[in-house]
Amino acid sequence: MDLGTSAAGIAVLKRGGNAVDAAVATASALGVTIPFVAGPGGGGFMVIYLARTHQVVTIDGRETCPQACTRTMFTDPKTGQPLGYDYASDQPLATGVPSMVATWATALRRYGRHSLAADLQPAIKLADRGFRVNADFQQLTESELPELQAYPASRDLLLTQAGNPLPVGYLLRNPDLARTYRQLARYGPSYLYNGPLGRAIVQADDHPAVTPGNTIVKLPGIMKTSDLRAYRARVQAPTHVRYRGLDIYSMAPPSSSGSTVGEILNILSGYKLSAEPRATALFHYLEASRLAYADRNAYVGDPRYVGVPLHGLLSPAFAATRRCLIHNTALVSPVAPGDPSPPYQTCKNQQASTAPQATSSEGRHTNNIVTVDKWGNIVAYTNTINFFGGSGETVPGYGFLLNNEMTDFDFAPSAPGAYDPNLPAGGKQPRSSMGPVIAFRGGKPAFTVGAAGGSTIITTILQIILNHVDFGMSLPAALAAPRVSQTNSPTSLAEPDFYNSALAKQLTSQFGEQFTLATGPILPLDNYPGDATGIQFLGHGRFQAVAEPVRLGGGSALVVSPSP
Repeated sequence: MDLGTSAAGIAVLKRGGNAVDAAVATASALGVTIPFVAGPGGGGFMVIYLARTHQVVTIDGRETCPQACTRTMFTDPKTGQPLGYDYASDQPLATGVPSMVATWATALRRYGRHSLAADLQPAIKLADRGFRVNADFQQLTESELPELQAYPASRDLLLTQAGNPLPVGYLLRNPDLARTYRQLARYGPSYLYNGPLGRAIVQADDHPAVTPGNTIVKLPGIMKTSDLRAYRARVQAPTHVRYRGLDIYSMAPPSSSGSTVGEILNILSGYKLSAEPRATALFHYLEASRLAYADRNAYVGDPRYVGVPLHGLLSPAFAATRRCLIHNTALVSPVAPGDPSPPYQTCKNQQASTAPQATSSEGRHTNNIVTVDKWGNIVAYTNTINFFGGSGETVPGYGFLLNNEMTDFDFAPSAPGAYDPNLPAGGKQPRSSMGPVIAFRGGKPAFTVGAAGGSTIITTILQIILNHVDFGMSLPAALAAPRVSQTNSPTSLAEPDFYNSALAKQLTSQFGEQFTLATGPILPLDNYPGDATGIQFLGHGRFQAVAEPVRLGGGSALVVSPSP
């Protein structure tokens, strides 16, 4: 996130808006300055603390699969084999019903102080006036270049006439997006979900206009205007666990963040990590993550379509049965899931085993916004269009890219006929790892944190919590520390500073942990643990805003009244 985007949220706060208004203003501005990860074509999850009622609520703003979706939509009809992930991600078929605008409207109608029209004004001005392309923007363009070149509308907006990335320093204006935001300000979300914008999205998805000679786009979309009319962003209860005296709230399914973060913290609560040697504590973190991801993959999906045993997954008694499997040597992945239904197994009756799991990928290209206002309301909002550049398709005349979020579904079960909670279906939401956290101590906010990074969002949030709560780091230090992510894979993904550390060597020699070197923290970013933002609550109306110092070129953290 750049300073101009953060400034949109600050401007709304200065005009009397609350944290919800600021989050919407920031998200809409992010669609201008970093359209590769944000904008009206995507979706996300919002966790909100309402200070007046001391209540945490969440908004499920995840995209849905069009009604024409089937469980075999990402299977080659000739071979019966799953399509290649990268190939499928480039297709309009992978586009889900955009849900960002519905999320903004729902949040503001229920909890905001200003209108959608008012909160879109900073983004409108930014799109009209333009911003200077920097090196990060240029690199993001490069990472999605063939896809952007495949669509004339994307080429016209984001590339030079020769089809190359825009030069650093170029003043990029987006009058089409400014006009889109003005129409949303005038007519509200119905302009998208039952109006001209929705019809343009369906036309672009189902009948994509491609560059002559295109060899990338092969599978048109299957979206209908009825899919847009049916979409609703849903307010729902958060997940909740207790950890080291903290109350930790996050997103419930179809997000897997709240259930998986909660299960891992429940497992780790059986260890006194602060008193353990750091290598031992990190071994326990890696193994708890390995086990919880097995449960995530086996049980979490859209709860309107599959039975998600959320109570069991968040039960300390179930966590104890998983903790029993952690000894002194790294387990062999993929480990089998546990049984989160009572009566829970006893330790003596358990033995670690392996089991096949469905091949699952998740785009890592998200963003996270955290805001707080003078009344004490808090918003933690993770949203995305999935890949850098989503599907690569700009809606002609409207200035924003469409998502390719439906590739977050599993393409096929682990074995023919095997149960898989995350297969596509009409109207279903794919499982996600997006899900920021708000933590309280003694009923008062302690900190909030969220992250980008696909399935590593969960482990990024976890490591920040452990660094801060168990290892005594300040929140900025906890967020900046090197990361390692275990997602029930044979090896754990480690950033260079962790991969080359003495701790990594000790984890390998003493516990048998194996590591893969991440290709981040700067581009290319197809293989990296995520980046994060957070806020520390200092009391007496004081806050510390925290963003990445290095990853993705560094983040942006602003406050209305900086301390002297």
